[in-house]
Amino acid sequence: MKVLMRLLKFSVLTLAILELSSVSYAQSSVTLYGVVGTYIDSAKRSGGPSAVVQLGSGGLTTSYFGLRGREDLGGGYAAIFGLESFFQPANGSQGRNATDPFFSRNAWVGFDSAYGKLMFGRQTNPTYNSMAALNPFGYSVVFSPLVLQTFVANYGGTIIGDTVWNNAIQYASPSFYGVTGQAVYGVGGVAGQNGIANIGLHLQYSFKGLGAAFSAQRVRTPVTGPVSEQYAYLGGLTYDFGFLKLFVAGVATNSHGSNVNAHTYEFGATIPLSPFSSILLESARTRSNAPKGVSTTRTTASIAYDYFLSKRTDVYAVYSYDKLSGHGSASTEGVGLRHSF
Repeated sequence: MKVLMRLLKFSVLTLAILELSSVSYAQSSVTLYGVVGTYIDSAKRSGGPSAVVQLGSGGLTTSYFGLRGREDLGGGYAAIFGLESFFQPANGSQGRNATDPFFSRNAWVGFDSAYGKLMFGRQTNPTYNSMAALNPFGYSVVFSPLVLQTFVANYGGTIIGDTVWNNAIQYASPSFYGVTGQAVYGVGGVAGQNGIANIGLHLQYSFKGLGAAFSAQRVRTPVTGPVSEQYAYLGGLTYDFGFLKLFVAGVATNSHGSNVNAHTYEFGATIPLSPFSSILLESARTRSNAPKGVSTTRTTASIAYDYFLSKRTDVYAVYSYDKLSGHGSASTEGVGLRHSF
């Protein structure tokens, strides 16, 4: 009987230890976060239709919500995931437009460790992430001259492809003396066309007030049918003096098949006025060379006043100037509200 009781106690103790061990290895967390914003502006671009007054979604940041999760696997390893969806507060629609999938901003799963992150799925293009760090208007597809001239079709966007890549495999390195890097490969997924895919290599550097970024990517589109191939390169520097933060960047694109090349140069600054407010300044100029020697030049500039009502909520006013060669100049004036959670 005593032996039986000892065996029972041993079994209970063993199960308790195993249970505690499993708890320590299975620590997990899921976080809800995002940004919601709207703006009202009178928008007119050079060479475009008449000005239109609109209540838009996003503004300085495209509205989105997301879920990120992490589970400790032990030994310094963790399983991670990210699910993010764009949405339009102005009308309640999901996505940036009707063609966006539900998780339009990110939808990936992967691993994290001391050696870096490995992620699989739909992911934000690291070139776009680098571009956001190299201009005072960040990710804005409404007011940032650099983003407008490279990723927005209405402004002659020089980079083909979206700011988000499907079927992507990405490795992101840990920081090494201020240097981080990413390598991303977008699998084509078409039988007999294994080489039809997107690829990108990216580096960032940060030390005290200095920041630098370089991105190189190849995009082939469409995956099926005749292929248009483009190589795009982005490089830039930032320096924060405390009383002033400067931005400078350049983008070069070379499109094979269409023989269209373009060069974009950007200069910007953020000027803090108080702990709660700042002035944002940015100008970008793009020269595109199309076949038969035809070239066009576009100059876009924006100035904004940004005031934070709290750590998560800000209001802003923006004026933008736009001039396309062969057309008259145009301007956009707007005000907006943004809240992060």
